[in-house]
Amino acid sequence: MSAAVSERPTVSLSTTTLFSPLKIGDLTLPNRILMAPLTRNRAHGDGFVQTALNATYYAQRAGAGLIVTEASQVLQQGQGYPLTPGIYTDAQVDGWRPVVDAVHAKGGRIFLQLWHVGRISHPAFQPNGALPVSSSAIAAQGVMAFTPTGPQPIPTPRALELREIPGIIDAFRRGAINAKRAGFDGVEIHGANGYLLDQFLRDGTNQRTDRYGGSVENRARFGLEIARAVIDVWRPQRVGYRISPSSTFNNMRDSNPRYTFGYLATELSKLGIGYLHTIEPTEADLRHGLDAEHAVPASYLRKLFDGILITNGGFTAERAQEYLSAGHADAVAFGVPFLANPDLPERIRRGAPLNVPDPSTFYGGTEKGYTDYPALPA
Repeated sequence: MSAAVSERPTVSLSTTTLFSPLKIGDLTLPNRILMAPLTRNRAHGDGFVQTALNATYYAQRAGAGLIVTEASQVLQQGQGYPLTPGIYTDAQVDGWRPVVDAVHAKGGRIFLQLWHVGRISHPAFQPNGALPVSSSAIAAQGVMAFTPTGPQPIPTPRALELREIPGIIDAFRRGAINAKRAGFDGVEIHGANGYLLDQFLRDGTNQRTDRYGGSVENRARFGLEIARAVIDVWRPQRVGYRISPSSTFNNMRDSNPRYTFGYLATELSKLGIGYLHTIEPTEADLRHGLDAEHAVPASYLRKLFDGILITNGGFTAERAQEYLSAGHADAVAFGVPFLANPDLPERIRRGAPLNVPDPSTFYGGTEKGYTDYPALPA
């Protein structure tokens, strides 16, 4: 199918604010304060299904310019954490539908993030207790799996056989179809944080010698084939792609991240996808081995990607505004601030103080630390 280039902002960069509207294709966002995908481990329905509690949580945050949901595995093999939602069964689609409806009823917009964790898993999550899979049989050193019985060392994964790769690509395509069935406004492909697509892309984890390994063109092939499969389901501009080019999370490395992720950004731009969602370099990345000269900020990708560029990574409202004013990005996704502040855009608009998040409730549990943070009075 032909791919149209995403529409760039109509507002002059010098006057763009966090509350300037933003068009992603034919979808208009009322502000540029986006909700980042945030794993919460609260899919308590039978078979990793969302419930009414999840609908309440997302509806509370419908004032975001765009909500990107927590990552949702596209098949059981893609799961790596307890109680993360799926998008591969009819029951999971039925569980997501009320979530989407609740967000739409509040006037919000919501994309589903499609996910496969690859090697960041454990036999406890795998069909028949099998080994997790990856691009190559390389273990994530020092990474623990959070299994239903407690933390366990992550084993060395099994390298996906060439004949298995089309099935993984098809799982993402089916996940995209199921997201459309559930009523989502679009989807985001999870290519970040050391999960399966990232494992294929970076040369620190990909030692394959077939058409999916070696050159950057080969290593990027898997993610680009998934992107093409997803945009065959959705219009290109209703598809986003998330990357973390500077991240060392989950024991990730690449010998030349600017070249690697620059190539991927350029090729995704050619596909005309709606947005590229990147994560900024952090002090933690530098402490864990990132060479500062190889860091890949949004400003580097800005020159290579013609669609909407979204950035994320510990932003305050003030720093986010500086990024928009400088033209480094078109929107900023906030993570932790949205956990504790369901009305984050309104708080920023009013200059109101933010609620303090409780990290002990970030993962797992029920209402506490999930739907009980107060909003400002009307």
